[in-house]
Amino acid sequence: MGNFETKKNIVAPDAINIDRDAGNFSYAENYTLDAGVGLNRSVIDYIVKAKGEPEWIRDFRYEALKVFEEKPMPMHWAPELIKEIDFSKIRYYLAKSAQASRSWEEVPDDVKKTFERLGVPEQERKFLAGVDAQFDSESAYSRMKDELSKQGVIFVGPLEGLTTYEHIFRPWFGKVIPTTDSKFSALNSACFSGGSFIYVPKGVKVKQPLQAYFRINAENSGQFERTLIIADEGAELVYMEGCTAPQFSSATLHSGVVELVALKGAKIQYVTVQNWADNVFNLVTQRGMAMEDAEIRWIDCNIGSRLTMKYPAVVLKGARSRGEVLSIALAHTGQVQDTGAKMIHLADGTTSNIISKSVSTGDGRANYRGLVSMPKALSGCKNNSECHTLLINTNSATGTYPAITVHGNASQTQHEASVSKVSADQIFYMQQRGLTEAEAMSLAVNGFVNDLVKEFPMEYSVELKRLIEMEMEGSVA
Repeated sequence: MGNFETKKNIVAPDAINIDRDAGNFSYAENYTLDAGVGLNRSVIDYIVKAKGEPEWIRDFRYEALKVFEEKPMPMHWAPELIKEIDFSKIRYYLAKSAQASRSWEEVPDDVKKTFERLGVPEQERKFLAGVDAQFDSESAYSRMKDELSKQGVIFVGPLEGLTTYEHIFRPWFGKVIPTTDSKFSALNSACFSGGSFIYVPKGVKVKQPLQAYFRINAENSGQFERTLIIADEGAELVYMEGCTAPQFSSATLHSGVVELVALKGAKIQYVTVQNWADNVFNLVTQRGMAMEDAEIRWIDCNIGSRLTMKYPAVVLKGARSRGEVLSIALAHTGQVQDTGAKMIHLADGTTSNIISKSVSTGDGRANYRGLVSMPKALSGCKNNSECHTLLINTNSATGTYPAITVHGNASQTQHEASVSKVSADQIFYMQQRGLTEAEAMSLAVNGFVNDLVKEFPMEYSVELKRLIEMEMEGSVA
């Protein structure tokens, strides 16, 4: 772990079930709002009108659409897979309503059945401080405990953020991740809908987690949620995010943007467990900005999807700020998990830690792609980066692409990487002691990722182990 002190994450159990088949169902579509197929200025006008957005957002969206159309696709990373996306066939805005319900009784029946089947109401009752459940383009349900509201905590969608709380929302919106950052940040900026806006006032420590659940229900659709979290000076919170979608034969696109702002001495922990179906292209941009003595911690699990391209980042802007990314990726046959982390040191005494573990089975490919930057003018900065891969089959593949730039001699960094393979002899040895092939493989893989799995909330840890057992069934070549 180098010089970075890892803090244990203590969160109540019974979080989202991430069983592979838990989200593989859908209900008949009956949408009140539908912008049609494809993306152009008319679609943007439809979204703005449906949501009742101010004119400055329309201009923001127009400019983003122009950037999206001009920027090329990142073909050099996963060219064969990314060519499968046909933007002209995607539906960019589908919703039952532009407003989220505040009680389950008001949620449309088919949407309610979906989230009840996924256990969201039960989780809210047991341990969550607040929950936001998004169904396709809009949040269907959003609620936070009254005591947090009394403390000044804000947990709403971005539409309410940019209207009711514009004085807090607007100064940071699009500042951590500019529209011009990439083709997919521009795409999100053009058609974003749903997501979360959270503000935690000075000194307030939210003891229970806030949670968002993102559900794609419709075929040939895209989901483009926008999340902005601001923790004011000395504030603390844990935010958890879960994702599922049913299996369709056509491509489904998920392209979210997450911006985190931790002001002086604040702490934000962002936990993601994605369990997308294998037809989902998960192309997201996530970045946090940590001010003086602040801390941002990403805990990230990537399972499912056709292609995932995700690199949580921390810009260490304030002196003695800290950033950490702990990630697990599991790629099975037909999947590419291109994941990693970015740490940008911009102040003295900043510390960062990256630990990535991935597993490739079948002909799946898991890549680590990282960036660490320390300019010459800085001193006392430290980074530790580790990326480890476990290959299950002879056709399994991996790639490691670290970019570490340290100028001057007043800072330090260390990088460690390894690739290992579970041998048939190891499996045979365990089978001789009464384990089945799947149990033996599961034991080997769980041992490989165990130090990171225990950083996840308790029920996530249990479900991750169960999912690994399912994935390892018959995986030894």
